[in-house]
Amino acid sequence: MANKTSIVEYWDYVFVDLGDPRTNDWPLLGSPIPGLLILAAYLFFVLYAGPRYMANRKPYNLNNILVVYNAVQVYISVWIVWEALDAAWLKKYSCFRCEPVDWSVNPESMRIARGFYFYFLAKISELLDTVFFVLRKKDNQVTFLHLYHHTGMPMIAWGAAKYYPGGHGSFIGLVNSFVHIIMYTYYMLTAMGPEYAKYLWWKKYITTLQLVQFCMTFVHSMQLLFADCDYPKWSVCIVMPNAVFFYYLFMDFYRKAYNVSHERKRPVTIKGEKTE
Repeated sequence: MANKTSIVEYWDYVFVDLGDPRTNDWPLLGSPIPGLLILAAYLFFVLYAGPRYMANRKPYNLNNILVVYNAVQVYISVWIVWEALDAAWLKKYSCFRCEPVDWSVNPESMRIARGFYFYFLAKISELLDTVFFVLRKKDNQVTFLHLYHHTGMPMIAWGAAKYYPGGHGSFIGLVNSFVHIIMYTYYMLTAMGPEYAKYLWWKKYITTLQLVQFCMTFVHSMQLLFADCDYPKWSVCIVMPNAVFFYYLFMDFYRKAYNVSHERKRPVTIKGEKTE
């Protein structure tokens, strides 16, 4: 009984006492279990159940669904970028200094916290990217990079929304959501039919934009090593290694997809590496 009580007390300490009381009770934030169950179901479907189900079936034609889905993702990303700029980065935050979390309960700080929460929900909704790949039998697009991103980002976004919904970490969400505006616009136009292909010459630059994103994330997070603003320095142990890892994976993809020194370019679709 003593051990059981200790486990319960530790659980409450980590997932209740340490959490931001403003967001602790919001759906999916109170405990990590619902989110982990969603991710487990996601991985089970895309790695096992989905491919088995589609093994003897023709690919589904989901173009109409994809147009709507990508349009919704563009709208969500635009809204998050606007909220981040109007509530923080154009008014009270600076890219050139460390920014603390405003723990007060007022319209401005709650607006920022709400933006973090919707960013987390957006990462959950983006799991459908892979589901659509499986249903369209695009199994070659379910890569390590794709799965690593789609399982890792919801967990990171959950932690940010629960423990530190504001301050320095919001820069990542701002830049990432801006990239997603461009990225999901491209996917929406692609799903609208081959007649739009002539307008999609810029797909190569999406990967370039993503590489720039990781550099910006790395440099911005590095400020925490030299400044003290009541934002956890340990967060760099998560953000900076992931930024370097993603940069390496995307650069490897970019070289394979667009290296002009190859004798023959292989047709590679950026959507196959649909990540941040």
